[in-house]
Amino acid sequence: MRKFIFILLLFLGAAFVYLSFGELESIMETLRMGNIWFVLLAILIQGLWFFMPGLTYQSLYRLLGVDMKLSRMTLLSAAANFVNTVAPSAGMGGMAVFISDASRNGQSPGKATVASMLSLFLDYIAFLCVLALGLIVLFRRNDLDPTEIIASGVMFAIAAALGSLLYLGSKSAETLGNALARMARFVNRVVRPFIHREYLSEARAHEFAREMAEDLGSLPERPRSIVKPLLFAFANKALMICILMASFLSFQVPFSAGTIIGGFAISYLFLVVSPTPSGIGIVEGIMPLALSSLRVPWSQAVIITLAYRGITFWIPLGVGAVSFRMLSRAEK
Repeated sequence: MRKFIFILLLFLGAAFVYLSFGELESIMETLRMGNIWFVLLAILIQGLWFFMPGLTYQSLYRLLGVDMKLSRMTLLSAAANFVNTVAPSAGMGGMAVFISDASRNGQSPGKATVASMLSLFLDYIAFLCVLALGLIVLFRRNDLDPTEIIASGVMFAIAAALGSLLYLGSKSAETLGNALARMARFVNRVVRPFIHREYLSEARAHEFAREMAEDLGSLPERPRSIVKPLLFAFANKALMICILMASFLSFQVPFSAGTIIGGFAISYLFLVVSPTPSGIGIVEGIMPLALSSLRVPWSQAVIITLAYRGITFWIPLGVGAVSFRMLSRAEK
């Protein structure tokens, strides 16, 4: 079964690249037009970025009493990103990479689940801070649209829901189990007319809540213990902002701090709330509009978008595919 899933994911990845080959050609041509040194700088920053999710996971695992090597965590996070892209599953596919690795190595799958959820929550917290700055920039320039306000509300709701689940799990397994059971009941009510059976088990929801509460209970009670992984989450976003800045420099496009922060905030916002994997097709349309509203000429906004997405989307996809392959070979 695992071999079948591995083949399926690689097939989906190959199909994804094939269907996007035209965009890849445009991106490569765009990067060739830029200043090679700033393009290489952006790629170097992207290389450093790969370690940030690994450092976040490593610090969270240590809080849960599990010591993991940074190289292993970086490999797992890159593979999880690949799975989330080619098989969109609201982050569950990527989480399964960590859970499967924990099971194979005799570790607690519950701890892997808690670490994955905490990592996602901290990532949202870091981005919401950047988003607040971006919205302030747009408001001061009279460019804040209802679409951006609604998308920001959706982003906040997602982060609040995830944070609520983590809080309930840290306080009471029964309360969390009841909340998850209600969610499972709602999902079953929606999908029952299509599949004619229960899609989610309420009993499993309570069992999962007990496991999650137990592992959340193993976290240190000191609030300062979460500062280190939170700083890594902020560093993650700072590196992505630096890549966008290097993209501007590559094509000698004037910019201000407000332009960089506002452009990044809106593009990443729609990456998160987009129904497509990693915002493919959505971000490429939204980001030039956001940059042009921040006084960047349209033609230059399109070029910067192609360069930025080429580095921050396609390079991680390729590295993730290689990481996923390495993990599968190690399992054999």
